[in-house]
Amino acid sequence: MSSEATTQPIQQLSRRGLRLAGLVVAVVLVAVVATGLVTRATQASSLKSWTQEQAVPTVKIIMPEPGKSGPVLDLPGRLEAYIRAPIYAQVGGYLKDWKTDIGTPVKAGQLLGEISTPEIDQQLLQARADLASAKANADLAGITAKRWQAMLGSDSVAQQDVDQRTGDYAAKVALMKAAQANVDRLEATKAFARIVAPFDGVVTARDTDVGALINAGGGTGPELFVVSDTHKLRVYVQVPQSYGPSIHPGSGAVLVVPEYPGREFHAQVVASANAINAVSGTTLVQLQVDNADGKLMPGSFAHVHFNLPVDATALRVPASALIFDNAGLRVATVGAGDKVAFKKVSILYDYGKTVEIGSGLSPGDHVIDSPPDGIQDGDTVKIASNDDAAKLHEKA
Repeated sequence: MSSEATTQPIQQLSRRGLRLAGLVVAVVLVAVVATGLVTRATQASSLKSWTQEQAVPTVKIIMPEPGKSGPVLDLPGRLEAYIRAPIYAQVGGYLKDWKTDIGTPVKAGQLLGEISTPEIDQQLLQARADLASAKANADLAGITAKRWQAMLGSDSVAQQDVDQRTGDYAAKVALMKAAQANVDRLEATKAFARIVAPFDGVVTARDTDVGALINAGGGTGPELFVVSDTHKLRVYVQVPQSYGPSIHPGSGAVLVVPEYPGREFHAQVVASANAINAVSGTTLVQLQVDNADGKLMPGSFAHVHFNLPVDATALRVPASALIFDNAGLRVATVGAGDKVAFKKVSILYDYGKTVEIGSGLSPGDHVIDSPPDGIQDGDTVKIASNDDAAKLHEKA
């Protein structure tokens, strides 16, 4: 009896333990399942939030800035002597000799060459003989007139005869003056047989030689010599119409010539045509450059760089901020609520890495640099911090 009584409580305790263990296991399983469900819900929520954040593009913002320096206008130019004088013969004959060759520095009045003029020499001899004859006739007429004037006081001659002698003397004096003028003319013409430099300069051309037949005539015959003043040079540039108002007398420019690579020559604008060529759409601008060392040569070609003034109203942005599509040239800006707003712009000057915007932007606009593909007007964007901007720059 005692053993049976003892066995029964033990069995009851075993059943209770099993139920308790089962209950604990069930509670643990429920807790594990609940924890898994909560974790999955949390992860799903985090994934959704992360996905939504990733769906909003991160952009780098820049502010338009006014230009610190103006654009550089590069145009071809032509160098010319400050003064250039082609010298022609004013008398005919044969070239007796020449004294200076090309490249020779000369002074004003220095002899360049001499023309042999036998025909003028003979004309001058004849004119001088005519002058001597006219002078002799005038002297005789003068003496006769004085004698008749003296006889008029004694009433031995008529007044009419005295007047005739006096008139004859006046006519002979006039003929003498005409003969003198003819001699002076021929002597002046003979002086042109000596070809001299009109000013200090350099002989830049000699198109004649000893024994060559010289024909008189300014500008119709060939040039005998060309004398050029090259201590300064004139530079002529055709400037496009749109840049004409920006280039005025007093503006500076830099010249670069092929024969001196890497060397710059400074010039200054001295005159403008103030008129537009209807064919080329340009205006002629004249500059002046110092050439005391004689390095620059008249007639040569040069690149002329104009530093144009800064436009205070123009703003500069990186070229990477531009969007060009079927809607035209635009930039993307970030407005209120971090919403994208496109603005149409026009380019004033293109500097390569940056561009100068002529219209469409304001100084306070937040411009998106390198806007993502597919971005639309009204899209929400996230403005990158400094670290994010650096990462975006590295990706770009």
